[in-house]
Amino acid sequence: MRAVVLREVGEAGNLRIEEWPTPVPGPGEVVVRVRAAALNHRDVWIRRGQYAGIRLPAILGSDATGEVVAAGDADANRWLGQEVVIDPSLDWGPDLRAQAGTFHLLGMPTEGTYAEFVKVPAANLHLKPSHLTIEEAAALPLASVTAYRALTTRAGLRAGETVVITGIGGGVALAALTIAVSLRATVYVTSGSEKKIAMAKQHGAVDGVTYHASDWARHLLAIIGRRPDVIIDGAGGDTFAQALDLVRPGGRVVSYGATRGPVSNLEVRRIFWKQLDIRGSTMGTPHDFKRMIDIYATGLRPIVDSVLPLAEAGQAHARLESGDQFGKIVLRNW
Repeated sequence: MRAVVLREVGEAGNLRIEEWPTPVPGPGEVVVRVRAAALNHRDVWIRRGQYAGIRLPAILGSDATGEVVAAGDADANRWLGQEVVIDPSLDWGPDLRAQAGTFHLLGMPTEGTYAEFVKVPAANLHLKPSHLTIEEAAALPLASVTAYRALTTRAGLRAGETVVITGIGGGVALAALTIAVSLRATVYVTSGSEKKIAMAKQHGAVDGVTYHASDWARHLLAIIGRRPDVIIDGAGGDTFAQALDLVRPGGRVVSYGATRGPVSNLEVRRIFWKQLDIRGSTMGTPHDFKRMIDIYATGLRPIVDSVLPLAEAGQAHARLESGDQFGKIVLRNW
């Protein structure tokens, strides 16, 4: 099969198309012909050498949709010919509160989705929502399950509540916007770009502010008119510290990432005096994934920024690193 193979960490140009052995399914496994695969920042961090436990050569990619073309046993045969979305989380473990030490994802060390075929457990398959295009379905897995778990399992977001989503434009933040609006929450956003704020408003956000201003939280509070119930943050850094100021007493702040680095000026008194719930979240359980698919099956669509051929994986990485994207970047493999 053709696959995009990373043999040396470094530049985006290190991602090259090669011939690779086609996977063979074992008991409980299937092989999926990948029609489209989406990028995640995890792929970029691995390619740069900024991820723990890197093993090369590697086929990156966690997100994919396609058709099941081979099954490893009779139980898995029922999936043959089905259009599916793959849950890329492997070995979550028995505790729904947090993943086990054996938890890992497709796309290193397990061979990922930047390829014509990928082997996965049959238990990780879900039928593709029929209204979604191949590219839209490929955009769902990691970003949308991360957003779903952060909003519902961890934050317990309820209809009528006000939620602030930081860093709009990235895959998780936009999935959180889509899901929060579907849950009838009132959504405000932050971004480094006025253009992205305007685009977020077209997708259901009420308003937003740029986080370049040192007092962005005060400006957002003036716009909202009251302190929000929930903040979903993937930035960390000073953004997280200001989120603790902004959220209402008794509110919830969920952190799923730290793209802006560690928090340098965290006043712990904000947490205890305001009786805040600070919750971490990453990826999601198989149950989270199923509920996320169920929500999208009601008619929701993820936001896709651009679609490129599999052979242009390096160019796709460069676009993701530029930060100019609004939505998921997808590699088409057909």
